Amino acid sequence: MDKYINYQQLASREQEGRDYQIRSWDRGSNILIFGPHAGGIEPGTSELVTSIADQDLSCYLFEGIKAKGNGELHITSTNFDEPRALRLLKSSSKAIAFHGERGDDLAVYFGGQDETLWPHIDFFLQEAGFHTAKHDNPRLQGTSPANICNRCVSGAGLQLEISRGLRRRFFHSPGFAGRKQKTEEFYLFVHAVREGLLRANAF
Repeated sequence: MDKYINYQQLASREQEGRDYQIRSWDRGSNILIFGPHAGGIEPGTSELVTSIADQDLSCYLFEGIKAKGNGELHITSTNFDEPRALRLLKSSSKAIAFHGERGDDLAVYFGGQDETLWPHIDFFLQEAGFHTAKHDNPRLQGTSPANICNRCVSGAGLQLEISRGLRRRFFHSPGFAGRKQKTEEFYLFVHAVREGLLRANAF
């Protein structure tokens, strides 16, 4: 169960700049790359989002920056309503949300309502040697229209849940300092996703 039911409740009890931070870049792209549970909430997602967005795709991060207890800042995707994220989504035809799944296996779980980006990104991830699947848990499949990934202009976004086991292989170590040192596998993943977006003519 989340501690907070929406952003307004969270913001009334947590301090921006001390407990969490919001970073966003509107680059005028058709697609938004974002992490609603980034920073210390689901470690590794910030780094993936910023690397995949690079300098040409719009990007948004809601990041936990507490020394500990960042999990308390998690707002479930169907309730996530931070205004800056919603504004970017309203100007983006497509959106991809990156999440951190808790399993120790090495997997990328696809979800969301988008059926155009999915096959292209899936193809290049598998070509790069990554295992992809649909999660058994319906709550991690991102199918609800209220899910933040589906609140872009098209009403159909993509959700990628990256397992904890795989995220650990992307960095020297899971802590903040360790995540500054990225592995070759991290860059393979980033390249595969961007190749899929190019093949789908997403930018």
